Amino acid sequence: MTIHDPRTGELVGRTPIATASECDAAIARARGAAAGWARTPAGERAAVLTSAAADVRAAADELAELNERETGKLRADARGGVDAAVSTLVQYAELGPLHRGRSLHGNWSATDLMVPGPRGVVAVLTPWNDPVAVAAGLLGAALVTGNTVVHKPSERCPATGRRFAELLAQHLPKGVLEILDGDATIGAQLAAAGDVDVVAHVGSSVTGRAITRACAERGAKALLENGGNDALVVDAGIDPGWAAAQAALGSFANAGQICVSVERIFVVGAVEAMVEAFIRALVDEAESWAERIGPLVDERQREQVHRHVTDAVKRGATVAAGGEAPSGPGTFYPPTVLTDCTKDMLVFQEETFGPVAAVRVVPDFDAAITEAADDRYGLAASVLTPDMGHAQQAWRDLPVGTVKINDVFGGAPGGASQPRKASGSGFGFGPELLDEMTTMKVVHWSPPPT
Repeated sequence: MTIHDPRTGELVGRTPIATASECDAAIARARGAAAGWARTPAGERAAVLTSAAADVRAAADELAELNERETGKLRADARGGVDAAVSTLVQYAELGPLHRGRSLHGNWSATDLMVPGPRGVVAVLTPWNDPVAVAAGLLGAALVTGNTVVHKPSERCPATGRRFAELLAQHLPKGVLEILDGDATIGAQLAAAGDVDVVAHVGSSVTGRAITRACAERGAKALLENGGNDALVVDAGIDPGWAAAQAALGSFANAGQICVSVERIFVVGAVEAMVEAFIRALVDEAESWAERIGPLVDERQREQVHRHVTDAVKRGATVAAGGEAPSGPGTFYPPTVLTDCTKDMLVFQEETFGPVAAVRVVPDFDAAITEAADDRYGLAASVLTPDMGHAQQAWRDLPVGTVKINDVFGGAPGGASQPRKASGSGFGFGPELLDEMTTMKVVHWSPPPT
């Protein structure tokens, strides 16, 4: 694997792809370590995460620099991802020993228990857009609940992913956390391996569907957070300048390369002057964001973003800002505003994953919610409204895992999400992720006959 700096095009490094036999050997080592790690007291497993979190905190600058060089992520954003990873590891260190079991009410002379236990070997496949924070959640939850892990970081940032995992692995017994460098072929081998009990994947929906099929054939669990096509509804009566700032934040942060980025904007057009003011303010926001975003991760991603923009223009959209890749080195793409969008355009049908704010004006709030819900993805959505009745209607009617009212990003620590449809399955983050990484055993215990 050859990695180039998305800002300059310069070579960052080359990483050899693991062979099929090396992948098999890593799985075998994880399987061999599973029984011993499962028997390790929960408090000791938690102490490992606490120690690892301290090492990650100490290596924050190193990890952020690696992330910046491999993916183009701004240094401050990369550092924020490391800080989030530390908090996540500490959270699971605290929650792991408390993970629930319960007793059941049966016969007086008998005891009935439901006891959680590790699932076994977990293959963790993590993405490039927030590699440290995402890996911390999946690795932390899997390890603290007694599973062993085979981790394959994204092929777009192998050094970042490997370095983070090494900081954890140095605290663990041999075989408990195996690290594999590889591309899609290694990911597919892990998904199909008979000795892997869970495949946890954050990435594209196409890959997620392939993992689902592979797991279904052998009865393994697939835990997926995949693509999104998140809607933002801008209701009538909201301040247009503030709404535009929220729309820009959701569309342009990290150059639009966030799983819950705003992909589709529905503006309620009851008041024409409000719509015009919103679009003018959004164009101003795009211009101010131009110097505040990094490049797209690679040329392939930039080509996809521009293909969506070009398709929209061919189908009648108007480019109000941006829309053309700049000349020069790197894979930069400007913050782009598209107006007059229709539902048949790629920017409304597919995940663009770039700094594009695609705007569609609809006649009323009911139409906005109906169109926002008409999508094959089901990750998240945001609604900006001064009407609490509309807020209530929105969170009840939108068929997504997370609905955010008057805030495109944010959420309490420990919050989980449960994507739907093409966006995946199972809980990510939060205490619920511990449930995903464990399985319940029912024990009925009666005395022998006297």
